[in-house]
Amino acid sequence: MTAYVHAAGAYVAPGWLPGGHVQTIWPLLRKGQLPAMLRERWDTPDGDFIDLDWLPHQPGAPLVVLFHGLEGSSRSPYARHLMRHLAELGWNGVIPHFRGCSGEPNRLPRGYHAGDAEEIGWILERLAALFPAQRRYAAGVSLGGNALLLWLGTRGSTASGLIDAAAAICAPIDMTATGHALAQGFNRIYTRHFLATLKHNAAVKLGQHPGIFDPRAMWRSRTLYEFDNLVTAPLHGFRNADDYWSRASSKPHLPGIQIPTLLLNPLNDPFLPAHHLPTRQHVSAVVQLEQPREGGHVGFVSGAWPGHLNWLPRRILDFFQAGH
Repeated sequence: MTAYVHAAGAYVAPGWLPGGHVQTIWPLLRKGQLPAMLRERWDTPDGDFIDLDWLPHQPGAPLVVLFHGLEGSSRSPYARHLMRHLAELGWNGVIPHFRGCSGEPNRLPRGYHAGDAEEIGWILERLAALFPAQRRYAAGVSLGGNALLLWLGTRGSTASGLIDAAAAICAPIDMTATGHALAQGFNRIYTRHFLATLKHNAAVKLGQHPGIFDPRAMWRSRTLYEFDNLVTAPLHGFRNADDYWSRASSKPHLPGIQIPTLLLNPLNDPFLPAHHLPTRQHVSAVVQLEQPREGGHVGFVSGAWPGHLNWLPRRILDFFQAGH
């Protein structure tokens, strides 16, 4: 578990799909079929709720829980493909939606954020109680990957009682670096995409809880920094966006991880410049770093045109099946 794969990872992008931006955007056109899933609602200890989408139960089989990315859900391309592969394997799978991401606004002013380790822990504790005899694994994508890594790094050996191994894909481990990267150049396209749904959901929340932030300033925000400074940070107990990005970043806590964990970060991910990625000295001995040259942000398209998205779920499940 000490291998460090820098530029020679197993993933190789197809020649017809060059560059990190194209590799990031193309998968959005290759979503694939939604697997059959069942929805369940859990009430949270603070009087709110989350919705979980489950594959049909497979008695005695391992469980994989997937934490989605910013404004993601069980309908995201990576979620669909991972759940379909789990179904083919005969494993159990579940996607807990962060608050407000299941298609229905949550009850409280708070929503979710990139450092929501407490929520991650509560979910995993409950899943461990439901599946006490099976092996349990957790995967996190982008924002969900960072929150999962933060939980792993700050909980240390406690995590081993809840899951057997973990995988984080394209996690923005340095939130400050990611936030500033998304405010520059072509990356502003992604920012506009995120802000469109973030602002819509914030407006709905303001209708539920008038006065929690300035609506005019919210609609004027043009960067994630401005939005997080006005909405995300104060609603979740942070002083401002700088405080949020600093305290939510998982990179300083990677040395504290004590269960086998895969960190998969392409060097051409537009969301996190390669010089901010961790090296061997930034992580514990049980963390496996894989940093292929290409892949984009949660892209990993493979095969002849128009390509498929099978590489990523196979890599995650290969890691989980490799004796962890």
